[in-house]
Amino acid sequence: MRNNIAIVFAGGTGQRLSRGEKSVPKQFLKINDKPIIVHTLELFQKHEQIDKIYIAIHPDYYEYMQDLVKFHYITKTAGIVKGGATGQDSIYNALVLARKENSGDSIVLIHDGVRPNITQDVISRNIECASKNGNAITCTSCFETILISDNNVNPKTVPYRKNTYSAQAPQSFILDEILEAHEITREKNPDYVDIVDSCTLYKTLGKTTFMIGGNRGNIKITTIEDLYILRALIRYKEDLDAFGIKMGTK
Repeated sequence: MRNNIAIVFAGGTGQRLSRGEKSVPKQFLKINDKPIIVHTLELFQKHEQIDKIYIAIHPDYYEYMQDLVKFHYITKTAGIVKGGATGQDSIYNALVLARKENSGDSIVLIHDGVRPNITQDVISRNIECASKNGNAITCTSCFETILISDNNVNPKTVPYRKNTYSAQAPQSFILDEILEAHEITREKNPDYVDIVDSCTLYKTLGKTTFMIGGNRGNIKITTIEDLYILRALIRYKEDLDAFGIKMGTK
């Protein structure tokens, strides 16, 4: 049976946001008394087209994650796996488990555990595009000029801003196809050097990808500043919800 599956990965320790060795990883920092990763999981839990959720988590927090999904009633959780050395290792571990339990033509939406502000519409359009084209890369057009430099001092090229986009998540694929892409890459590049996301992995293998528009509030929590922005966005979204207004996708 073909399913729509969310794979949420949060295997890191959040060093760029850390305040010390005993700091809580960013995915477990709380916004409105709820861990960031739970905010993320609830988006997929609430979406009527999502059938299952698989979570890849840092091994030290495996039991804690199990407790969180029970406490917050993330009932679509089909499995929790221990993350690997890199984000791509963590995704691969979740993909392997998902393939054991689902048909190869299932759609997987791969999402950062610390991107808790995607809209339900973005999830729907990921599923629609991946069903039609085989994959979907969520992105937004860039509002600032992008510089490309190979020495960190001088711009080598300056692409036209109208042609530049920022890739986000979810990034969605056919289960068997993304799993095969990982296995090919792991043979040649087992440490996933320079593979920063699933889109990069696909393009490295020369595969065609398809873009869908995302929402600008869909930030990834990486720094303290991001955390402040997220708190403001969540308050803003709550205000919009109170007036029955949906957050835009431009």
